[in-house]
Amino acid sequence: MTFHAKVELSLWLQRTRDDLKMYHKEKSIQIKSSASALYNNLSVLRIAPRNLTYFSVVHANMVNMVSASWDGLNYSHRQLQSKEPNVTTSSSLIMQAAWCVLPYREILVLTSQKGIQMYESDGSIMVYWHALDTPETPTAQAVFARGIAAVRDKYICVGISSGSVLVFDVPSKGSNITLSEVLEEHKESITDMASECSGSLECIADLVSADDSGNLSVWKSGEDFQLLNKIPGFDMSCSSVKLWKGTVVAGYGTGQIRLYEAITGIIHAEINAHARWIYSLDIAPFSGLLLSAAEDSLVRVWHLTVTPETNSVEIVHMYNECVTDTQICGAKFCDGDGYAFAVTGYDLSEIIRYTQA
Repeated sequence: MTFHAKVELSLWLQRTRDDLKMYHKEKSIQIKSSASALYNNLSVLRIAPRNLTYFSVVHANMVNMVSASWDGLNYSHRQLQSKEPNVTTSSSLIMQAAWCVLPYREILVLTSQKGIQMYESDGSIMVYWHALDTPETPTAQAVFARGIAAVRDKYICVGISSGSVLVFDVPSKGSNITLSEVLEEHKESITDMASECSGSLECIADLVSADDSGNLSVWKSGEDFQLLNKIPGFDMSCSSVKLWKGTVVAGYGTGQIRLYEAITGIIHAEINAHARWIYSLDIAPFSGLLLSAAEDSLVRVWHLTVTPETNSVEIVHMYNECVTDTQICGAKFCDGDGYAFAVTGYDLSEIIRYTQA
């Protein structure tokens, strides 16, 4: 890159940083019960045709759902409880709730200590239940499902505590959902999973799974999923992971963020992003903005630049927001450009929102 090009890039980044200083706090959305201290404890689904945004937050054995109109005038609430077949009410703790966006439908997936529940996007109808294998006698190894990702046209992948990844084949409508494959690569509990979010069909890798030892597995989907690469984790939990333009973005209990090339495992960057455990990462796929949130009460916004010609990835810190006295457990962009983001905190009965002016 020439000197003038570097100056232009520097000026552009400075202007962008100045623009991003314009994030300001909006009116919070109240929820029926407070957020549990779980990784990635916030999911957001934007329903553009209806000018609505759905939010979901886990509390113990239930999920708080809020439907919010874009003008901020109308809110509707729904609570989904952990369920088991032939049981009226279940005390099974929910570990995660997330919307999976497939080309022809959106599915709300709940994972718990007993199994996996799949609902229509508004939570009105449960379309599928998958029970986990639980031992007859209690063991030291907890049983649960955690880590949810929609992959390509028809797959939803869910991680479980044994380290397995369950691959479900989801039809364009109806409840004929089937378990099509079980991926046996991890030896520790799955913490998070992510699919390629850029929409690029050129990316060979389209799924990454992470576990409690920080190990990452990179996959190519298909009728038979193919393991492309294993990235070691140095015995520190990877609590949140994203995949964008062939780059794995991983957040760890050390407060670090690492950027890897998915196919080769080459590390592009390592950032001491937070002082405490990272709980959530998110990427705005259209702009390359990265959101990170941690126990240190900080939410940070970064900008990622991928340059395929030189096989390089750059990350620049753009903005941070301190949510005072809050152990942040969920943070999500509310749109693909990163114009707005939302945050949840342990024991808070609200979703805090920020938007650019």
